[in-house]
Amino acid sequence: MKKLLALLTFIAFAILLVNFNASAEGEDSTTTDSVVQTAEVESEPEPEPAPTQEQPEQVVEEQGERGFHQTLKQKFIEGGPGFMGVVLLVLIIGLALAIERIIYLSLATVDSDKLLENVDSALKSGGVEAAKEVCRSTKGPIASIFYQGLNRADEGLDIVEKSIVSYGSVQMGLLEKGLSWISLCIALAPMLGFMGTVIGMIGAFDAIEAAGDISPSLVAGGIKVALLTTVFGLIVAMILQVFYNYIVAKVDSLVNNMEDASISLIDILIRADVGKK
Repeated sequence: MKKLLALLTFIAFAILLVNFNASAEGEDSTTTDSVVQTAEVESEPEPEPAPTQEQPEQVVEEQGERGFHQTLKQKFIEGGPGFMGVVLLVLIIGLALAIERIIYLSLATVDSDKLLENVDSALKSGGVEAAKEVCRSTKGPIASIFYQGLNRADEGLDIVEKSIVSYGSVQMGLLEKGLSWISLCIALAPMLGFMGTVIGMIGAFDAIEAAGDISPSLVAGGIKVALLTTVFGLIVAMILQVFYNYIVAKVDSLVNNMEDASISLIDILIRADVGKK
């Protein structure tokens, strides 16, 4: 799982670098085209001004043609690569941890009813050793708990129950592994966004102080750039919160299934007269 987590992080960074290079090349080409167009306009006679009523429609059409992806990259660049990049890094790490947990929990999910039937059949036909072999050949925490219980079947049912409870706690800890780091990413993303907003506001006030005049465009532009980090941080926190709640619900479902299956295993051992002294 550690190799999988590292691979997912590397792929996310590679995609991020490709997108930034593409956006940088697009910006360079756009800047070059604008310079050429400006030179052509200066050499030609000034055209007649267009009616003011058509300008809002042209702006709406241009915004619609840009698309969501281009708009998102532009807002990311406007927010500043410093804090926006850190928040994006938190998103990548949180998603990598969440995907790793989802894959692990998916592999840990087994059909407990079918496993209980196989264990019961093995006990009737081949005894405890056959049932242990069934558990060894089955993946998942439930099969591991069954194996620990069956491994101490000759010591009595009380020892079997204690072994199941103890090893169940170990398996629960493995299922919840990494959730604290995802929770940290959820809490860290909006805090980094707020910090970027505060620093951006300080920069906006510094610009106002340097200009010596409160210009509406200067104030609005500085505040807009400062608030972009907060918006991005909140979006990251919401995305990771959805994954976190799904993982917690999956863990709770697996734990309940483990408890029900453990009780059913004790009943099977009692019916098979295993562990009685």
